[in-house]
Amino acid sequence: MLLLVAFCLVLSAISCWILLRTLIPKLSRLLLDQPNARSSHREPTPRGGGLAFVVVSAGSSLVAVVLGPLQTSALPQSVLPLVALPLAIVGLLDDRFNLPASWRYGTQLVTVFLMLWLSPIPLLWLLLPLVSIALTAVINFTNFMDGLDGLVAGCMAVAIGALALRLAASWPIWSLVGALLGFLLWNWSPAKVFMGDVGSTFLGAVFAGLVLQAPNLPEAFGMLLVATPLLVDAFLCVLRRLFDGQRVFQAHRLHLFQRLHQAGWPHARVSSLYVAATAVLAIALLWGGLPWLITFAALELLIGVWLDQRVAVPFALASRIS
Repeated sequence: MLLLVAFCLVLSAISCWILLRTLIPKLSRLLLDQPNARSSHREPTPRGGGLAFVVVSAGSSLVAVVLGPLQTSALPQSVLPLVALPLAIVGLLDDRFNLPASWRYGTQLVTVFLMLWLSPIPLLWLLLPLVSIALTAVINFTNFMDGLDGLVAGCMAVAIGALALRLAASWPIWSLVGALLGFLLWNWSPAKVFMGDVGSTFLGAVFAGLVLQAPNLPEAFGMLLVATPLLVDAFLCVLRRLFDGQRVFQAHRLHLFQRLHQAGWPHARVSSLYVAATAVLAIALLWGGLPWLITFAALELLIGVWLDQRVAVPFALASRIS
């Protein structure tokens, strides 16, 4: 099993790196992201690079399903990249053409229903409205947090890897982790390519789908907490903007990670902090259990509050200049 995981990681990382090397010149012509007042980068950079790890992981998923055989218990995990594929396609089209929000959210809801159908957790359908809102929030929060070099790719590589270990996931999930590592070689600061909506919404959906593969709700809650650095930053920012009377879906630079960058922290330092915080929670999940995980998540929340109050550009000031 360890040899298969290692083989998947290495092969997927190499495949994604090579694919991106081919894609970047084309993305530079079709999806070049020009810096503006709200950008965290200064040089024109192509976006849509998430297409590479989407292709690698969805291709691995397709191979696993077609060529199998897969154990029945492993099948839902193995097909998650395929379930999230329509989201990636809509994300790619949105990167290029700015699709209506109704199209994006409708695709998210269909994806959520499919993931719920694959979930072994009992009684989830009785909480369908609440669960649908929560899962689409995970997808959108992951997308919101894609604003600094290596941030989302690094955190999700750690978080999905931790969930894969916890669930003893099948090799297509490990191919996604490996592909993210290959993507990070291009996406780490200074980034040569951004993942775009095609990658961020896909990652949010696969992560949410893995959480739904937990055997029960407490275990699912624990796995969700691994992504605390990403999800809580986005959640608290949405709440603060609501209370401040701002338009929540309007572009801004008010997340904690953005205000740390505005305070002078380089991309690599902010992203490394978030990835390290995610790694601490991953270790707590795998070796400490839920009580330790909750404890460290609460501690990281307190550290985030301290950074917000003592280090980052103040929220009120950033609101005025955004």
